[in-house]
Amino acid sequence: MLQRVAVVGAGAAGLCTARHILSRPGHFAPPVVFELSENVGGTWCYDERVGKLDNGLPVHSSMYRDLRTNLPKEVMMFPDFPFDPQLSSFLPHQEVQRYLERYCQSHGIEPHIRFNTVVERVKPVVVMAEGEVEERTTWEVTSSDSSGHQKTETFDSVFICSGHYSDPHFPHIPGIENFKGKVLHSHSYRFAEPFTGQSVVVLGAKASGLDISLELANVGAQVTLSHRRPRLTFPLPAGIQQSSSVEAVEDDGRIRFQDGSVTEADVLMFCTGYNFRFKFLDAAQLGLDIQDQMMSPLYRFMVPPAFPSLFFIGICKIICPFPNFNCQVQFALAVLEGSVTLPSRVQMEDEVRRELQEKLERGVQHRHLLILDQDQWEYCNTLARSAGFPLLPPVVRSLYEEVWRQRQIHPKNYRKLNYRLISDLQWELIN
Repeated sequence: MLQRVAVVGAGAAGLCTARHILSRPGHFAPPVVFELSENVGGTWCYDERVGKLDNGLPVHSSMYRDLRTNLPKEVMMFPDFPFDPQLSSFLPHQEVQRYLERYCQSHGIEPHIRFNTVVERVKPVVVMAEGEVEERTTWEVTSSDSSGHQKTETFDSVFICSGHYSDPHFPHIPGIENFKGKVLHSHSYRFAEPFTGQSVVVLGAKASGLDISLELANVGAQVTLSHRRPRLTFPLPAGIQQSSSVEAVEDDGRIRFQDGSVTEADVLMFCTGYNFRFKFLDAAQLGLDIQDQMMSPLYRFMVPPAFPSLFFIGICKIICPFPNFNCQVQFALAVLEGSVTLPSRVQMEDEVRRELQEKLERGVQHRHLLILDQDQWEYCNTLARSAGFPLLPPVVRSLYEEVWRQRQIHPKNYRKLNYRLISDLQWELIN
């Protein structure tokens, strides 16, 4: 009997899941992919609108108009599906969107996607089939289409590929109601021109905070880049000054920083990340604790130990996304096929608890526990060895780390460089 799999989301992770399911017709029926919008691509699908759509749903994508990738295409690509070699290494978001459309077309995924379809509920149902000796879980997925027609279907497994860049995280700032200017999150930022000549306090100096600050400075905004990280040592444009983190907003509307200094500003922009939100899931029923920027326990960052036929793809942070998704999906399908046997629920929960405890003892903050960064390579290799698929070629790590170094030295110019992969071990700079 072929297994039926539901896939929530047709962004990069959902398309990767569908592609690998379709490549195993002996084990799986074609997937049913539920997609909220009318396009594939997920967060890569640029939408100039912000706030809510005509249908009342929030805008999903956080893409801004001039975003270019901060990883080269040689590292970003799915290992078995290269980008067009004519393209430069660092791409505008439109090229990534085109790449995902080509991936979808090439693997015949589109006929299996239900566009403009909202997943309302994903619910486990424990059943004991006739003649079987142990219980098994099936999944009821309730969805509604654009006309509001609702239906419920049963699946053997569900892959949650709905991303985690759509529900903006606003940290608490005492007195923020006193601020007289405009407050927004980078989720609602599209382009810099409206901020010309304004004073903007940007909270957060990770990828989007730094990127948006550079864009704002280019149009003549006065930017205060406020963060709690060590002071950035590379040269910043004249229009950007650094400061310590925001502590509060004073009664008169001025912003007070941790070092005691205060400033007036026209705009307060939060580049403070995103929350995990799965409105269609009952976290408690699944044995999961889902907080703003953390969810646990997930074995191998994917599997709730209580329900090992549910998989979350792509929730780790600071990773090479597409290669990471590719490894996670193949591991998950090996579990469903039976070639990988998971430990017992108790063993999985213990392992997750131990790993998280070790990270906390190393000084990792609770909200950063899903950041993989340097751990991502061993993580992907562990999945590959367990499930018997090819390891990521070492050149991916080598080039990723080189680009990370360049980004620290030349945050404005590192994207001008172009690279080429020569072999599984070697890359070269081509300009």
